[in-house]
Amino acid sequence: MSRLLLAAILFIISSPLAAAEGENAALLHELQKNVSAARIETDITRLVNFGTRHTLSETESETRGIGAARRWIKSEFEAISKDCGGCLDVIYVSDFVEGETRIPDRTEIVNVIAIQRGQHDPDRIVMMSGDIDSRVSDPLNGTSDSPGANDNASGMAGVLEAARVLSKQKFAGTIVYAGLSGEEQGLFGGKILAKYALDQGWRIKAVLNNDMIGNIEGVDGVIDNSTARVFSEGVRVVETPEEARIRRFTGGEVDSASRNLARYIDQLADDFIPNLDVMMVYRLDRFSRGGHHRPFNEAGMPGVRIMETHENYTRQHQDLRTEEGVAYGDVLSGVNFDYARKLTSLNVAALAAMASAPPFPANVEIEGAVRPSTTLKWSKPSGRAARNLAGYRVHWRLTDAPQWTHSIDVGDVSEFTLENIVIDNYFFGVSSVAKDGAQSPVVFPGPAGAFSE
Repeated sequence: MSRLLLAAILFIISSPLAAAEGENAALLHELQKNVSAARIETDITRLVNFGTRHTLSETESETRGIGAARRWIKSEFEAISKDCGGCLDVIYVSDFVEGETRIPDRTEIVNVIAIQRGQHDPDRIVMMSGDIDSRVSDPLNGTSDSPGANDNASGMAGVLEAARVLSKQKFAGTIVYAGLSGEEQGLFGGKILAKYALDQGWRIKAVLNNDMIGNIEGVDGVIDNSTARVFSEGVRVVETPEEARIRRFTGGEVDSASRNLARYIDQLADDFIPNLDVMMVYRLDRFSRGGHHRPFNEAGMPGVRIMETHENYTRQHQDLRTEEGVAYGDVLSGVNFDYARKLTSLNVAALAAMASAPPFPANVEIEGAVRPSTTLKWSKPSGRAARNLAGYRVHWRLTDAPQWTHSIDVGDVSEFTLENIVIDNYFFGVSSVAKDGAQSPVVFPGPAGAFSE
């Protein structure tokens, strides 16, 4: 290709995922349409009917408490697996916690996990999580009714529905569906599963934490069923002093793997989810608050929180009561099931796209100081994991642009030079592209943007 032609191509502005043409685009459109609001409503109702799912609640009853809830979730995963010929490995991942402010006595924290193993690269994992537990005003009250319809039966129901839809397909990489416990007591379920993942050598590339995906009526009076928030950290919490020094001189404050995962989800919403726009929030979570993606971030695994845009605090962590005409409590009437369907559809598209993609670019490096061109280099996979690899796409954007704006397909190579594109003026990244058009998230060069290995 001549430099003149290449220079012309480089000025084409295109959406990095708009070219998800061919088989993968058709698959993503079909999968998101298969998500059912009715099934989500049924699952949320069933979870609410356990009365309370508080971490310290009843565990022996078959009809009430967190023990009954987690056994039911496990049975649902097992039924889904039966329908797909045993495609899911369903397990408990648990540990005991005690001596904590919100778990003073020895308590077993039990997560319910379903694993859909990939065909080509089974150790590469993307995960969707929801929370099993609920709470009322007193975080130690494990006996009062705590419906937790939106917080977080909506997220847990979304995980079950995603498993139903995606288990009908086969993917290159592995998908994990996680029901996490102990969130309201201090994110203990996530901590336990993150440790388990490290011990098992899981290569987790993305955690999509769904926490409250069903409310459309905010305490601010806004009713909105067409936007969702995605929270992502900018600088990796596991960054070393040397990595911080490198980032200071090369950039990356807004290009962690979690942040580029958020951009990826934002673009998928635009391309595949009707009437849903993503608000990317450049913060780990809501102001001074937390969620179950955080333990994974703290273990070096990219993760984001997906949730509603307008929260209603009269429905969160509240005893069931009416005061001065205001009904408090997290009950079924506060959940919009079609909105929960939309956000679940977004998860389904993201999980399917990432699990269909080839291995994410690794060891991405960049150079180009004091010269009129920019060169990116990366490592190429080999063997079984690379069976669906078609090539790579190089991306760049102005440093104040929120989303990747320029891209070019560069083929099945491990190095590419952008002529007459000055490194000082842009941020850059690389994504991998599958033979069916599936694309990985964009990987920013250096340790600041690296996805966990």
